[in-house]
Amino acid sequence: MRVAYFDCFSGIAGDMIIGSMIDAGVDIKYLKAELKKLNLSGYKITSEKEERNGIWGTKFDVNLTQKQSERKIKDIFQIIDESGLYKEIKEKSKKVFSKIASAEAKIHNKKINEIHLHEVGAIDSIIDIVGAMILIKEMDIQEIYASKLHTGTGFIDCAHGKLPVPAPATMELLKGIPIYSTGIRSELVTPTGAGIITILSKSFGEMPPMKIESIGYGLGSRKLSIPNALRVLIGDTDIIHDEDRVIELETNIDDMNPELYGYVMELLLKKGAKDVFLTPVYMKKTRPGIILSVISPLDKVDELLTIIFKETTTLGVRISEIKRRKKLKRETKIIDTKFGKIKIKVGIAENGAKNFSPEYEDCGKIAKKYKIPLKEVYEEVKRRSK
Repeated sequence: MRVAYFDCFSGIAGDMIIGSMIDAGVDIKYLKAELKKLNLSGYKITSEKEERNGIWGTKFDVNLTQKQSERKIKDIFQIIDESGLYKEIKEKSKKVFSKIASAEAKIHNKKINEIHLHEVGAIDSIIDIVGAMILIKEMDIQEIYASKLHTGTGFIDCAHGKLPVPAPATMELLKGIPIYSTGIRSELVTPTGAGIITILSKSFGEMPPMKIESIGYGLGSRKLSIPNALRVLIGDTDIIHDEDRVIELETNIDDMNPELYGYVMELLLKKGAKDVFLTPVYMKKTRPGIILSVISPLDKVDELLTIIFKETTTLGVRISEIKRRKKLKRETKIIDTKFGKIKIKVGIAENGAKNFSPEYEDCGKIAKKYKIPLKEVYEEVKRRSK
């Protein structure tokens, strides 16, 4: 599988993403030809080799040749929809713009269709976002990963005045994403960069096992104490395991009505928990208690914590560091059985072997309908899955 890993030691921006991929081997002539399908005018793009703190890379620029009007999300969607680009590129580009517009709408307390996208609605940002999707498709990259994001600090001037770094909309985009700052007083992660990488990246942290084929450096404009560059590593991996990152929430409870646990577990799962489980323990003074453990996606921690505090008697929850999870690649299938169609999950092991897991709800409905033991339905699914 062909993958890309973005090493964001100096943050990330849309022009840096494109610069890094050109530096890794994409011909800018191809990018220019594809961007013409947007039917936009008033700009010129350049790509030059430059140096940052001893590291040479590619500086990509979009130079405006005429004044730009402000655009709303519907205007940008119209430009993309009416272009001759591949459907996949259109859909991914629109997802990025939708996410950025939603963040702006929340910050400014407006509806998404009312938001003027100022800097992000300008031609250079449209080129950066759509161009990134064009290059990813051209390089046949199937999965993308990224490091933790170095954000910078301080203040920036924008259409709304002087704002803190990361800018409020950028910070909204980065919810659930691991970030850090070393005190560099500059905007290292832009809204465009945040929008692109949070839509595309499967996880943020260590580089996945991969055989590196090419390396590229996309350069930023600012002179910093560290190299102002984004590094991309492109290569192949034959690792069949998927990987994601989760946070474990855990609390000990010894004074709650046992009948409430089932309801709490169901609510947590419905709100996005990956898993919820109970462990019986003996606590202080040998009191019997329960450890409630919740495996949470990075972007669901606050919502799940609210449920735990609201629905249980706990006074505190332990939050573990981000954990990496290895899991089998999965797909969902529907199989025909003598009882009707049943949904199953298929896990594909590294040696090609497959694990089958029937969908409990489907099997339960059939067992009730035909008044037969649930295990009989499971056995039928097992026979049909071979």
